[in-house]
Amino acid sequence: MEARVGMVVEGGQRTLNNDAAAAKFLVAPNTQKLGTMHQLLAGGVAGAFSKTCTAPLARLTILFQVQGMHSDVAALSNPSIWREASRIINEEGFRAFWKGNMVTIAHRLPYSAVNFYAYERYKNLLHSVMGENVNGNSSANLLVHFVGGGLAGITAASATYPLDLVRTRLAAQRSIMYYRGISHAFSTICREEGFLGLYKGLGATLLGVGPSIAISFSVYEWLRSLWQSQRPDDSTAVVGLACGSLSGIASSTATFPLDLVRRRMQLEGVGGRARVYNTGLFGAFGRIIQTEGVRGLYRGILPEYYKVVPSVGIVFMTYETLKMLLSGIPSY
Repeated sequence: MEARVGMVVEGGQRTLNNDAAAAKFLVAPNTQKLGTMHQLLAGGVAGAFSKTCTAPLARLTILFQVQGMHSDVAALSNPSIWREASRIINEEGFRAFWKGNMVTIAHRLPYSAVNFYAYERYKNLLHSVMGENVNGNSSANLLVHFVGGGLAGITAASATYPLDLVRTRLAAQRSIMYYRGISHAFSTICREEGFLGLYKGLGATLLGVGPSIAISFSVYEWLRSLWQSQRPDDSTAVVGLACGSLSGIASSTATFPLDLVRRRMQLEGVGGRARVYNTGLFGAFGRIIQTEGVRGLYRGILPEYYKVVPSVGIVFMTYETLKMLLSGIPSY
């Protein structure tokens, strides 16, 4: 799912954020610490650039995820990435790989800002509740980062969810364009489905935040500990990129069914179409398994895997480059 976990270690302070691109933990080398505004700017730009670079794979993932809603399932038993990519180029044009990407870019800065400030507030609240037991206690500190990161991810996902839903609807359009753009999509959804139509599938998103953080965090820490015990002299950046990619793959595998259900629920009722899943989140799971089998819950997982490693690398390199450029500029 695109509500994935990211971790940037900045001057010894860890900040967890629920990243729409890929599940990852990026460990930055010890470089000059950035101010709050520069951290938000660097993180937002790095995330937006990474998502733009991997947008074709992200759109392929969405298209595969929603294929079983109104199509003949028997005809979808052997989906092909290359066949679908060729169809997009032939029927929609090369630029169609980036359908919905402008919404993704618009989503990054407010999401990063809400997540950053919510994390700081939750962290301070947890410190005040737990008292002095946190200071100097590594286990308590990890608990604060984990719980604070999860709550911040839930807050940011809820605050910016309408943008995510609009992105899905724009990206899922094929040759027939029901929504002509971002503003038209917002106005059409509010008019035809009501304001709450912008929050379809939110439950699946929030349900996936906790497992995504837990899996990414535990897998990353275990891999990093194992790696450093065997090869202590390896570069911190290399270790971070490798462990971040592997933890991202593990998190994607475990939470992908929730992401698939979320995407399908986001598309419920588009253009006056009949609702497919009328029995809620768990009813949607049951219907997909009944009609498509357990494999149906992982429709589109391959392009999701393919974008994890480049996404981690692009975010890491972009963030580090922006840190160097911004480190000499005063921040308040």
